[in-house]
Amino acid sequence: MARLPRLTLAGYPHHVIQRGNNRQAIFADRQDHETMLALLTEQARRCGVAVHAYVLMGNHFHLLATPQTADGLPLMMQAVGRSYVRYFNNRHARTGTLWEGRYRSTVLQPERYLLACMAYMDLNPVRSGATAQAVDYPWSSHAHCLGLRNDRLITPHALFWALGNTPFAREAAYAAMVQAGVGRLQQQALTDSALTGWALGDAAFVQVLQQQTERRVVKGKAGRPPAVPRPIPE
Repeated sequence: MARLPRLTLAGYPHHVIQRGNNRQAIFADRQDHETMLALLTEQARRCGVAVHAYVLMGNHFHLLATPQTADGLPLMMQAVGRSYVRYFNNRHARTGTLWEGRYRSTVLQPERYLLACMAYMDLNPVRSGATAQAVDYPWSSHAHCLGLRNDRLITPHALFWALGNTPFAREAAYAAMVQAGVGRLQQQALTDSALTGWALGDAAFVQVLQQQTERRVVKGKAGRPPAVPRPIPE
């Protein structure tokens, strides 16, 4: 069966996951992390992609981003991926692939899932045991959202601005959201949707998306279509 093209639509937030091949490390030290962030910052601006949140883990990374055009996100990820592999292989005296195939992504319904996805990403280092608190992890956008540093990569989404009328109110509201955590079912939905490429949202949102693309946006029901009853002969 042919592989479906990625679901990429302008103006919608996308949850992106890129993994290292065979779960190998893609960041060895501070310089590697900083190089990736510099590449993302450069290409996001060049390709017209607003990055709302990110987290760089040892063998993978997540992005939450809204492209201005349908090809903006793929172009950004292609440019970043190729440049980073060249850098990483040269610096660490290695050859061959670094990524586990193409990046995974999907479209999220912003009102239901955008802020939850941000919190889910910020809590990734806590779930993995890399840090005890999200605020202590240096390679995510969490500190920017709390007003603890200015991150040039980040463009806040309108829903983040709506958390409060002042920076302090927004930062406090978001900190409380992350502290409250993300439920297991919601975590699973966010992970599965990005890895499978099916849109994440309610029925009305899915219907609107489907009107904008010929590519299926949600998985069809398993099994054969129901049989049509035959008329009984008289």
